Amino acid sequence: KGTVPIRRIRREDILRAQSVQQFGRKPQEVVLKSNTTIEQKDGRFPSINSNALALPAIVNRSAAILATAGANYTGAKADINVWNPNVESEDFTTAQVWLKAGPNDNFESIESGWTVNPQLYGDKKTRLFAHWTQDSYKTTGCFDLQCSGFIQTSSKIALGAAISPISMELGQQYYITIGIYMDENTNNWWLIFGNGITIGYWPASTLNALKNSATMVEWGGQVYSPNVRKSPHTKTAMGSGKFASSLKGNACYMENIAIVDFSTQLQYPPEVTTLAEENYCYTALNHQDGSESSPTFYFGGPGQNYNCP
Repeated sequence: KGTVPIRRIRREDILRAQSVQQFGRKPQEVVLKSNTTIEQKDGRFPSINSNALALPAIVNRSAAILATAGANYTGAKADINVWNPNVESEDFTTAQVWLKAGPNDNFESIESGWTVNPQLYGDKKTRLFAHWTQDSYKTTGCFDLQCSGFIQTSSKIALGAAISPISMELGQQYYITIGIYMDENTNNWWLIFGNGITIGYWPASTLNALKNSATMVEWGGQVYSPNVRKSPHTKTAMGSGKFASSLKGNACYMENIAIVDFSTQLQYPPEVTTLAEENYCYTALNHQDGSESSPTFYFGGPGQNYNCP
């Protein structure tokens, strides 16, 4: 009683990192070229409320996401389908929820979901994570409790813990529920797992642009690798390793996607857009499944394949 579980950092963990300073952090998001932005297959920019989103292409990262913007968001959630995709040793992959605020080149972000990250954790298990940054991962933020910035309050859930069971192709599907909500009294952002388990919070004192609300929410996956946008492309997979068009039982998905705005009502976002940065390697699809009350978002892919050499 009165303690929280913290995953031990060992000497061999730090030795796997590119540097002590980089240990436990996402790579800085460096724009590929000053004039390079993400377009959809038809050559148009993704848009929300008819406003084009000129999202920059990032070195060493490929994403497939569902996004909403243009309002003030005080929370977001999703049920995230859990898989254990193939990941090459220098890479990592995530399936997660982000809340962001600030400019593209210097945004703040708080985020959580699952990851396979051999360099950080020393194995290829699927693990629960949380992350934050004040400056697009340049100098601030980290995974889990590798640095100060996230305050854990739960004695039941360990950040960095392996998740089990894992979904099987054409078999039983499993998911985790991730929710991130701002406390309107303190402006702290709380991370909620499953059916209401409070893991902890990002204090308002750590944040600037996110102190009052987020201005963008994203759901989906990322692959970080020195071999994205290159040939040969990395074989690191996103999601289940299957393309979004494979749908449930094959592709990774998110259900019960919702945001909270200042109306304090949990609701499906009024306007969303999908975005896949490398359409022939990883894809994104928002799809209405039968009688489901809101669309299901599918995402992922194998990385290197016939069309993604």
